[in-house]
Formats: sequence, structure tokens, C-alpha cells
Amino acid sequence: MINQSFTVSSKLAMIAPVLIASVCNLPANAASIPFFEKQIADGKLAAMDERLPKVPYKVDFKSEGKILGKYGGALRMLMGKNKDIGQITVYEYARLIGYDSKLNLRADILESVEVERGRVFTLKIRKGHKWSDGHLFTTEDFRYYWEDMIGHKELGRAGTPIDLVVDGEGPKFEIVDKLTVRFSWAKPNPAFLPALARSSPLYIYRPAHYMKQFHEKYQDPGKLKELVAARNLKNWRSLHTKSQRQRRPENPDLPTLQPWRNTIKSPAQRYVFERNPYFHRVDDNGSQLPYIDKLVVDIVSKSVIPAKTGTGESDLQARYLRFDNFTFLKEAEEKQGYKVHLWSTGKGSQIALFPNLNTQDPNWSGLMRDVRFRRALSLGINRDEINEAIYFGLATPSANTVMPQSPLFKEEYKNAWTSFDPDQANLLLDEVGLGARDEDGIRLLPDGSRAEITVESAGESTEETDVLELIADHWAKIGIKIFVRASQRDMFRRRARSGETQMSVFFGFNNAIATSEMSPEQLAPTSAPQLQWPKWGQYYETNGKAGEPPQLPEVLGQIEKYKVWLAAESAEERTAVWHEMLKTYADQVFSIGTVNNTRQPIVVSKKLRNLPEDGIFSWEPTAYFGIYRPDTFWFEK
Repeated sequence: MINQSFTVSSKLAMIAPVLIASVCNLPANAASIPFFEKQIADGKLAAMDERLPKVPYKVDFKSEGKILGKYGGALRMLMGKNKDIGQITVYEYARLIGYDSKLNLRADILESVEVERGRVFTLKIRKGHKWSDGHLFTTEDFRYYWEDMIGHKELGRAGTPIDLVVDGEGPKFEIVDKLTVRFSWAKPNPAFLPALARSSPLYIYRPAHYMKQFHEKYQDPGKLKELVAARNLKNWRSLHTKSQRQRRPENPDLPTLQPWRNTIKSPAQRYVFERNPYFHRVDDNGSQLPYIDKLVVDIVSKSVIPAKTGTGESDLQARYLRFDNFTFLKEAEEKQGYKVHLWSTGKGSQIALFPNLNTQDPNWSGLMRDVRFRRALSLGINRDEINEAIYFGLATPSANTVMPQSPLFKEEYKNAWTSFDPDQANLLLDEVGLGARDEDGIRLLPDGSRAEITVESAGESTEETDVLELIADHWAKIGIKIFVRASQRDMFRRRARSGETQMSVFFGFNNAIATSEMSPEQLAPTSAPQLQWPKWGQYYETNGKAGEPPQLPEVLGQIEKYKVWLAAESAEERTAVWHEMLKTYADQVFSIGTVNNTRQPIVVSKKLRNLPEDGIFSWEPTAYFGIYRPDTFWFEK
């Protein structure tokens, strides 16, 4: 066994077995937690050393630039809707295996992971690790997921998750002993560990002791009917599904392995997350984390969140804050007792345009698939103006690609077809057959109609609207007119998937600070939510059961390269594939970026410690605040 400092990314290519571990011996000077003192005194809760796993995860405070903290306090946050409590699970970021602040993979909930040739993954559970209700976390929790959920004819209708499928085959699952399970494939599966580390991870376990009461295999039929009726649901499958959701903690009875557990049933106006008495991490003194007792989440109208934040009603806020709120928030900094940091957003493009290559509109289908048309639109955007007018010159004009913080970054990807060149854009538009214009200077389509593109939006950002207004002016000069249609996010995505949209606007790559060990799935059609090729992504995602097969050679090439990455056994191979895919994606302009390295206001109480002043606020791979370990945050009294 090797020590906790070992990183996955540097060793996965080795032929010999690899062990990733996080170890700690509990010192005698571990502090007691006041929040639990009464429960311990009343005999309702064991002492700390009995609650922790035999080998807890020790957070290396020195290497992460943290200082030892004090227990207590409630951290207040604001959210705009009940579904947003799922963000708390992202922020908490306890995963079987997860990224640290330097984007190295480390065992976390697990004690260790042994990897052989990228094909065989042996997962070892921490001895004595318990769910938040005190029941042991064991291999039975993995078996229940694999056999009684994925392997069940009703619960497993959707099939084996795509991250567990290699060349159409799922893994072989084995229980080695009470603390060890093994997943193995005939070919390498480099997507497996990153899937476990995601912001919304692949959950390959469930609290079996709790979930069995909702399963037909284990529960008395009469009792199961009573439980279904009590929740006013159609059948036991619906009951089981609603009761087991890990990502959105709506069920306060569901045991968790996260640092805090929800105590309020959804829907509600206020949610209170209390510390998990059995959380597996400790600080340098062996004191159990988290330091903070409670997370208090108030649900308010998202439109008033900037104002409420500015009056000091949140101790840690970024969600629903925009860059254009920065001046207002900064002005109230001293009076309200908070600080405003500006973190990089870590997106491939803050605002990106997605020509729908699967649009059903016959006037636009061929154009959207013509690379000359996509390149012309990109060349027709004045990114410097967008940067100065909207982002005060703090952002970086760029294609939708990785950022300089990524080891995969190259200037050629950033600059591909991003210079403001209306003359070249006009020449390309003439080439694709749009040479004729009407009296207003708008180009005419082959059927004589005007070249008017409806850009669909989720309507959630005035910043997005401001950028689109500038782009509308830019494109008008090359003979393209745009209209913006806003709709609720679910409808917005449904329209894209059905081919009703011509073009969408959203942010770019979720993960623009990728390493070669992370999946390049965003560069190829691999899922239906991808706005530039939703039907092709659905086709891949469902193994051809839904959607449409890709038709463009360059798109098919991206899929083939992605499959090569999935089969690669060395870091060198994976890096080479990433660069090939990035180069093609940039050259083909599958999406049109504007600027990246934009800034996200982070409002933090002056009393809150261990949150860095500089960070990356992104969904992947940082889980927003997640990799900075909120369980180590604490309040100065």
C-alpha cells in the first residue's frame, strides 16, 4: 500500500497493479464536537473515535494551504428553487474517488483503489465506515445496486450506465470480501474513475439496509402497497426511485456519506443540512470534519438573490450572481461584513452558440452542416468588443476550447476561426450559396427567404442577452439576422433534442481545465443534451435505440477517436487522442465560442476561513466549491 499523496493520473498507465490510498492514524489530541456532546452524554451517540472508520481520510491541510479550524456555526446560502438543493451534494463533494485542488485523483470515501492495466478495478471500503444513520457501509451496498437495481427487470430498464459499458459489454462484478469489490472489463475503461469523481457522479452503491424496504424482493407485498399509497405514487418502482436519489437530497430519511445531511422534506422554503456524525474525513489533528455544524439554505426568488446577498443574508454565495452584480456587491462589502472574490469560471466559453446540426428545418439543415457557414459565423463576431463592453476587458477572446490552466491547451485551438474578419466571412457565405441579398442587406436562402436565424435560449441570464445583442449587430454586417427565443430550460432542451431549434445559446465546455485522464466526451456526440448534435448524441447514448446515426465524416471521426481514448492503456495515447479531437473540434467550429476566463463573483463572509481567494468556479471538474473542501471551512468566532 502506498500513501495518500499518490495520484491516479501519473500511474494509471502502469502494467503492475496500482494502489491509491488515503490513510490516517487518529492522534490523541483530536477535539470533541460540541454539537454532539449532549447526544453522547445521553448515550444516543458514540464518541468520535468509535464513529470514524478505522482508517479515516486525513486532509493534508499544509499542502492545501489550510489552517486548522474550530467547530460550530451555520453557513447560510440562497437558492432559487427547490431543485437547487442538488447543488449542495455537488458542493459537499464526497466521492468514492475524487479530485483534489490540484486535479489529482485520490481515493476518498474508499480507502484504496487498485488498477490493473486499466481494466480491473479493485475497490476497498474503509473498515468501520458508516452511513449517516450509523449502519455500516459494506460491499452489500454495491451488490444491491448492481443486482437489485441495474440487474432488476423493472428497475434496470434503462440498462447499464454508459460509463460501465465497454464495446457494448458491461463489467464483471465481484465481491472479493466484506470490504472489497471488483469491477473488471476485457478492455480498458479509462472513463470509470473519472465518472466516479464527477460533480454528478456515477453512483454504484446505495444504502441497501434502507432501500430494501422499498423493493419487492425484500418487502412484504401488503406493506409495500401501504408505502406506495402513503406517498400517493403509482407503484413500488416509483417509490423506490424517489426514495433513493443521491444527487438531489429531497428525502431526509435517506442515509448519506456526505459531510452534511438534509433534515427537511421537500418542498420547503428553508432546508437545514446537519453534520453527518459518521463522516470519514479528519484534519491534521485527527479531529472529525466538517467544522461547520449546519448548512441553511433559503429558497427565494432567484431575481432577488443578488440584492439579498448584498444585504448580508448569505455567508457563501455564487449561484445566481452575475459579473454585472460585481460593482453593487463590492460597494456593500465593508458595511455588510463580507468579501467579494472574482474566480475564473472555468468554462470553454462563457457564452457559446450551438448550430444545431440535427435541425429539422430544411432551409437550415444543410447550412448548419457546412463547415464554411459555421466558420463564417465565427469570423463575423467581434470578440474584443464583447470582452470590453460586457467583461471590462478581463476575459479572453477564444474559441470554445480548453483554457491555459489545462495541460492540453494550445494557442491554435484558442485562435481557430476567432479573428474578427467580416471580409473573409462574407466570402465564405458567398461560397455556400448565400450571395443574394434583399434591400436591407440580409442574405437570401436558396428558396428566397431571408437568412434569419432563431437563437433559442434558456432565458436565465441578462449577460447572455447583452452578448447576443452585440452578436446580432456583428452578424447583420455580414447579412445574417438573428432573433432570440427564450423558454424554460426543460422546454429549451426538449426543442433542441427534437430538432426544432436552428441554433442555441448556452455556455461552452463544462470542463475547460481538463487533463488527458478526463473523458473527452464533450468533443464528440455522446449524449442527447449536447446542443450542437443532440440526435447524434442520443444515438450513441442509447446504442442506436434512439436518435439518428451521425452523417458527417468529421463527426464520425470524433466518435472513433473517442473510442480510441476509451481503449487506450497509456497516458501518452490518451493525450494524443485529446489533441487530435481538440484540433478537429476547433477547426470544424462545432460550436462557436466568444470569450472564456470570465469572472464569477464569490461573496464570502469575512468570518469564513479556508476558502481560497483565487479559485475556479466550474461544474467540472471542480464541483464549484467542492474540490476546495467545504468540510474544512470554519467560522472565526
